[in-house]
Amino acid sequence: MENSDQFEEEDSRRVDSAIELASTSSGTVSAASGGSGEIQAVARRRKCVGRSNRGVPWGFKSMIGRRREMEDAVAVVPGFMALACDHVGGCTAAGARSSADISPIHFFGVYDGHGGSQVAKFCAERMHQVVAEEWDRETVDGLDWRQRWEAALSSSFERADNEVVMEAVAPEMVGSTAVVAVLSSCQIIISNCGDSRAVLCRGNETIPLTVDQKPDREDELMRIEGEGGKVINWNGARVFGVLAMSRAIGDRYLRPWIIPVPEVTFMTRTDEDECLILASDGLWDVMSNDEVGEVARRLLRRWRRSTVVEDQIPMAQAVADNLTEISLARNSSDNISIVVVNLKSKRKRLQRR
Repeated sequence: MENSDQFEEEDSRRVDSAIELASTSSGTVSAASGGSGEIQAVARRRKCVGRSNRGVPWGFKSMIGRRREMEDAVAVVPGFMALACDHVGGCTAAGARSSADISPIHFFGVYDGHGGSQVAKFCAERMHQVVAEEWDRETVDGLDWRQRWEAALSSSFERADNEVVMEAVAPEMVGSTAVVAVLSSCQIIISNCGDSRAVLCRGNETIPLTVDQKPDREDELMRIEGEGGKVINWNGARVFGVLAMSRAIGDRYLRPWIIPVPEVTFMTRTDEDECLILASDGLWDVMSNDEVGEVARRLLRRWRRSTVVEDQIPMAQAVADNLTEISLARNSSDNISIVVVNLKSKRKRLQRR
């Protein structure tokens, strides 16, 4: 790529300066929004990875970028549910005293609208409520905790899609991606519909937790054509030359080819986990998974080694801000929304000589 060296040098400078960013107020433009916080942990048993942390810091940035309209939306809902540990897996490992202990469960979501912002905004306001309600309704005997989550998340996405129609949220040509994370002390559960994306930084590895649901993905192409649909290459693969994804909330005019059925994945947390990143394709269009993971790791590790703690905003927020700056510098043409969850928040203090 012609300007790859320039990008790499500029990206490195942004990473090097991000520690300074973390000790200043967030500089956002008028068409942007951002926020950060820390989910406080309560007394926990041993064995659960997340329970050794004092809290779970998070940050997000959501901005219009170079688009005329802001169609992205973000949701962060700490403690949206409280469940027994054996309902979110992992906690029944050897050494656990009881699988019936109640733990808070946290929700993070990124929604990338198309055709308008209505469906994305609706999902940001409503999806976490639907998930909690569907979990309570999902009481089929014989399901293990993974199967119950798969059923609850699938029915939640379908129900949200139906509510968009029943409540006349938007015209039938408006839709949205939906990538959500349900985070417990032991598990990361991802439910994805569309081409927004979730990745996990673990050690020196960046692990994709979702696979973009594109019309030319082999299994999606077979499904669409099996239903009598067509995928046309019009500035990229698109369903009938219109939509560049094969699953979404909304988009009723393209049924049955566009469906609101999510793909659900499970990842058990480990001590090596650095951070979880959810983002719309305004980031992924210009940065690879590995590039995003490398930036996040460099910032978080430098922050944990730092002895300067006064007046710092959470480094998760600085990572979100920094990735947004890099995306803009690389001429991302879309809205940009990024959520970063710091999964290893303990700071390693350096001894002063």
